[in-house]
Amino acid sequence: MTMIGHNNGPTMERGRAWRRHAWTRARAELLPTLPLEVVRMRVRRARELGLDYRAYASIRAASGHDVVALLFSSNALRVGPRNVTVPADRAERLGALASCGRLAILHAPTSPEAFAFANPMFDAAGAAPRFTDGWAAMRAALRQLTADRGLPGDRVVLIGETAFEREWTQAGKLAGYIPADRYFGASA
Repeated sequence: MTMIGHNNGPTMERGRAWRRHAWTRARAELLPTLPLEVVRMRVRRARELGLDYRAYASIRAASGHDVVALLFSSNALRVGPRNVTVPADRAERLGALASCGRLAILHAPTSPEAFAFANPMFDAAGAAPRFTDGWAAMRAALRQLTADRGLPGDRVVLIGETAFEREWTQAGKLAGYIPADRYFGASA
């Protein structure tokens, strides 16, 4: 009942406590309870990807799929046109990745070809969208790197460093975004 002065607060009608109980119980029954072995498999998979379990679980819950590849920005990798080789601490971390694609997306003027030659651990490298590009151009650049290799975007996680790179997640319909300092560690 809406009338002048009504603030849309909780109803004062009888049976409110029962309705809340019934709603809470129905919601709890909808949420799945995962068997312990499934949780263990997911913890193991998160470790294989180099992700903490909380990040992996939230990405998996949002996308509904497992992660098949990690896409690293040139900022996250600490590479540029003068030094295309990934620093040793990050290369060591990337070398430990198991059963996961490794992709790099590089800001101009860094050459994807020079990067690929200097870093053979990566499956592919491509040019990053420019700052002046719109959503369509961003999506095209990301799809060129993922879809051309048969990787669905909603199974690829972007590791980046800037707010501009975070936007790529939405433009490319990627599975998620993880800041580089969270992935590589704050000290890296």
